[in-house]
Amino acid sequence: MVKDIEKLFSKAEKLYKAMQYKRAAKIFDTVGEAYLDLNNFELARDCFFDAAKCSINEDKYLIGIEFLRKTGNASLLNDNIDQANEFFREAINYVPNLRSASDRNQNFILFSCLSYLCFFIKGEQEEGLKLVKKIRNYVDDDYFKENSLIRLITSLTMVITEKDQKYVKRIQKDFNNYKFHEPEIIIAKKALVIAKVYASLLINLKFDKDIYTTNEVITLILEINTEPLLEITKQKFYNYQTEDLIISKIGITLSDNLTTQKNLDLPISIQVGQSRQIGLLIKPHFQMEKSFIGPLILKAELSGELLFEYQISQTLIPNLISPPPALEITTKNLRPPLIDQTFPLEILIENKSEGEALNLNIEVEFPEQIKVMRGTLKKQIYSLRSNESIKWEINLKPIEAGDYKFKVISKFNDPDQNSIEDINDFLLAIKL
Repeated sequence: MVKDIEKLFSKAEKLYKAMQYKRAAKIFDTVGEAYLDLNNFELARDCFFDAAKCSINEDKYLIGIEFLRKTGNASLLNDNIDQANEFFREAINYVPNLRSASDRNQNFILFSCLSYLCFFIKGEQEEGLKLVKKIRNYVDDDYFKENSLIRLITSLTMVITEKDQKYVKRIQKDFNNYKFHEPEIIIAKKALVIAKVYASLLINLKFDKDIYTTNEVITLILEINTEPLLEITKQKFYNYQTEDLIISKIGITLSDNLTTQKNLDLPISIQVGQSRQIGLLIKPHFQMEKSFIGPLILKAELSGELLFEYQISQTLIPNLISPPPALEITTKNLRPPLIDQTFPLEILIENKSEGEALNLNIEVEFPEQIKVMRGTLKKQIYSLRSNESIKWEINLKPIEAGDYKFKVISKFNDPDQNSIEDINDFLLAIKL
């Protein structure tokens, strides 16, 4: 049988060279159908494409376009979506040559829809929409609006935007009206699987805390629940086995005061039917009146085959506050502390934090073995701003040798009037 097919193919080639295109096209078509029966989709594709060239050479554009459709379908059967898309777009180039306005309208929409479906299941829906918008200029407006294939494209587009099951149900209800060939039904149902994913996938965004200071890392938890996708496998209509959802890239829009802190270990695989939490780390750098996180875009694929971009339009506003002020207190002996000798002790208080310390009260407590000869043990300061400092000296006289602890107690308010108290212990080593 194969030898007979090869002989026919050779005959068609000779006829083509002899420019007997009509006879050659008929034989190329017959050989292409024979190769389809043998599941040799590549040779079938080549035969149908040769048949298309024969018809176009004779200006039989309507027949040539139909052969290009069969060429694209052979590529679909060979699971070569990009190649099929090329043939469908090639067919569009010859549609303006059709004499009948009805044929032009019909074929412009048919092949732009087939191309859109190819783009759709490759995650390039915007490219498909551009093509459809382009051909609209060449199609009767009423015909365009009422065409069932345009309603299919509209529903697929809307389900991406609104993620609503009603558009999926609408496509299923109208499916038999599309009059697709068998390979085209396969890609149309794959596109519908992606639509079902958009409408069914449960995604939630939340913070791990209610309030963050500007020196903390924000953890944004992305929770993905794929349990509703099990329905795709259960429904015979789809004829599709869902296995896993793979997240290959996560894009996130942030306000100018925020940056992502760490790259995720991608891709992330989630077995269909299970949930997964992904922690996104975000670093705030300064306060802004309108900080925001989102929207997010997930680049994903279903069962290692169907590609799509899923946009999470939700925008979250983190509750950012300035970090509470923290004071750094140090002491310094300006002379060696010796028994029965007076020496000056310097106390330095620095605000190295970002927050302002208000109504600051400082008190120093010494043990009874350390006598205060001059200076104050208490200080009151209205405000100590970020990167400001104060210091003062106290003259002390030890009356006994040994190691003695003393305390510096600080009490103040943060900018939100919260009270903060801190106690620092220091050691004085008194020598004879």
